[in-house]
Parts: sequence; C-alpha cells; structure tokens
Amino acid sequence: MLDFTVDQKLCTHCGLCVRDCPARIIAMAAGSLPRIEPDQEAACLQCQHCLAICPAAAIEILGRKPADSLPLASNSFPTLDRMELLLRGRRSVRQYRDENVDPALLKRLLAAVANAPTGVNRRELTFTLIDDKDAMQRLREKVLAGLDTATRIPERYSYLHEAGKAYREHQNDIIFRTAPHALFVSAPPDAPCPNQDIAISLAYFELLAQSAGLGTVWWGIAQMVFIVLPDLKALIGIPPKHLFYAMLFGMPAVKYPRTVQRDNAAVLRRAKI
Repeated sequence: MLDFTVDQKLCTHCGLCVRDCPARIIAMAAGSLPRIEPDQEAACLQCQHCLAICPAAAIEILGRKPADSLPLASNSFPTLDRMELLLRGRRSVRQYRDENVDPALLKRLLAAVANAPTGVNRRELTFTLIDDKDAMQRLREKVLAGLDTATRIPERYSYLHEAGKAYREHQNDIIFRTAPHALFVSAPPDAPCPNQDIAISLAYFELLAQSAGLGTVWWGIAQMVFIVLPDLKALIGIPPKHLFYAMLFGMPAVKYPRTVQRDNAAVLRRAKI
C-alpha cells in the first residue's frame, strides 16, 4: 500500500506530479485530484518525486508528509565554487588521531548517505559500521595474527606477509592506516547494479565526511585481506552473499593547506555522434 493521498484544499491541479512520475502511474482527470489506481501501485519506484515536486505540499506517500521534508530554495545547495573546492581539496588520509568520532555526527552522516541514488531505486544497501576504536584495534590484531599464519596468500598480495612485522616493529599500519573507524557498504548480487550502488554511496559518504572535518581513504586492501581471511566477513557482520567495498575514516592527524594540480589526469574526448 502506497498510502498516496492528496489534500484537496492544497492541490492546485498543476499536474507536476503526473508529468514527473518516473513510473507514469499518477493520473489526473479534468477537475479531479491526482490518483494512483490500485492495480498500478506495484509499479511505483518509491522515489517520492511526487512529494518533492508538489509546490503546494499537497501530496503524502508511503506515510511521508511534506512537512517532514527539508525545504529547498534556489540558494539551498552549495555554490559551484564551494563544491569545486571540496572536490579538488579532498585527500586520501592515511594518518588519524586515536579518538572516536562523535556518534551523533556518524548517525547524521549515514542518514544522509542513505539518500544516495541506487539502480531502479531498489535501496538494498547495508551499512556495516565499526564505530569504536577499541573494536577496530581488536579487528586489527585479529587480521595481523591471521596474516602471520596464513599459508595461501596469492603472490600478488605477498606484501601482506610483512603487515604484522611492519606494525609491531615499525608502527607502520599498512592495512588499517591508523584509522579508528571503517564503513562497509554491501549489496546483494541480484541488485540491478550492486557495485555501482556501493561505489556511489561511499563517494557520497566521503564528500560528506570530509566536509564535516573527517578524513577518509578508500579501503581497497580490505578486499585482499578478505580473500586471504574469508571468515572476517561473518565476524564483522556483512551479509553472507553480499558484494561489498569499504572505507576507513576518522579524525585526521594531518592537514593539507592546498589542493594538488592534476586537471589533466583524465583523457577528455568529445563524442563523435
């Protein structure tokens, strides 16, 4: 049940909800209110475009009321200059303070990231969070101990053999980068585009986190570690069949006073159509 309702006192019959519905299931006869026929409800993407686009705040759907949405105005979004500076100034941080991030901030960031787009609006992502530095240390010790005794490390990951020694003797944390926290984003393999959904949500998280003063780094080495130590997936709580990627984060112990210069890092070609 979509619980699609229109306040007849507020509706102006502008038809914006009808035209903007991606599933094309909202109809409005002349002089009538917009409606969704019961046999059309299953086609709804649950995108809430109808609630968002209604200028009169007349539409409720899925139990969501317009009054509970954040209002948007022409100046609501960051300027291009500010967004460009964020993208240029974002850095992969590999030095962190030994302290936990405020739980209230983490809750706010993850609630916002839950709004990241997913293929066909399926929204089947799972966020698995290590939000305590002591828990992270226990995981670190378990991983390093496991790598110390691992007998089947692929040749391309051979440097993992040295991870324990590097950490204990030289304080070189090549796997965890001293980060106090980690976020694992996972999706079921039968989602329309699970890997893309995971990457998009982590990219959203990274930009939000860095705008909040946190440091982040994409944790590609975790993929290697999980291949060598497959039991870690269940230990952390990632759903068994899910695909995943991870990000390390925390309060940075380093500050970058300027951006780098790599505007020519990607090849630009104009499509020949």
